[in-house]
Amino acid sequence: MKITFLGTGTSQGIPFIGCDCPVCTSANKKDNRLRSAIWIETKDTSIVIDSGPDFRYQMLRAKVNKLDAIVFTHGHKDHIAGLDDIRAYNYFEKKPIPVYATEETQEALKREFSYIFTNPTYPGIPQIELNTINAYEPFTINELTITPIRVLHYKMEVLGFRIGDFTYITDANYIAPEELEKVKGSNTLVLNALRHEPHISHYTLAEAVAVAKSLQVENTYFTHISHQLGMHDVVDSALPPGMHLSYDGLVLNF
Repeated sequence: MKITFLGTGTSQGIPFIGCDCPVCTSANKKDNRLRSAIWIETKDTSIVIDSGPDFRYQMLRAKVNKLDAIVFTHGHKDHIAGLDDIRAYNYFEKKPIPVYATEETQEALKREFSYIFTNPTYPGIPQIELNTINAYEPFTINELTITPIRVLHYKMEVLGFRIGDFTYITDANYIAPEELEKVKGSNTLVLNALRHEPHISHYTLAEAVAVAKSLQVENTYFTHISHQLGMHDVVDSALPPGMHLSYDGLVLNF
């Protein structure tokens, strides 16, 4: 299995519009972050978790020429806004693209993309096949078994996902003990770490580090990063052993 980080930034991305801070003006490509998403590849399967506003460019940049499904963590704009751009995959694959989401996230998709769900439909609109995720049960896409992990993003329930020894969690500031049990035993964890200062709905870097330490995961990569966290190389070099800042384009092989 191969994991490509399509984006590792928070909802505003980096550079932040109008900002001239050292991070936003950095010449280091690792300080440029699109909205958070990952691409999961196996020999036979290609899926993306979340399709934010940068989806089109992310697909082009990573050369994602085949897409079997999109899996959504939740319905916030920075995770769903690029759904319209699946039309290219409809054209080349000549079929609807399966979309996996909870009922709550499906409602957000229907609000944001009402024209996809018109009846009757009309030519040229995105073609999707909705599949409902039960947050309490694993589901499968081809040969991949995916276990949902329920986390809180302030008061909103968001899903993380475990696939084999890999766990991906974004937009969280609380994970219940019973959900943390689902993460234990992972070889690699991806977890959100927004900034150093407290935030109402995201882990700080220190909080994310503490969660990773409690789980004793061998490798942890932090994502959903804001410009307030600091320069990539400076922050990354100060992290405990086995912990890293992710960056756009990072590839992990399992």
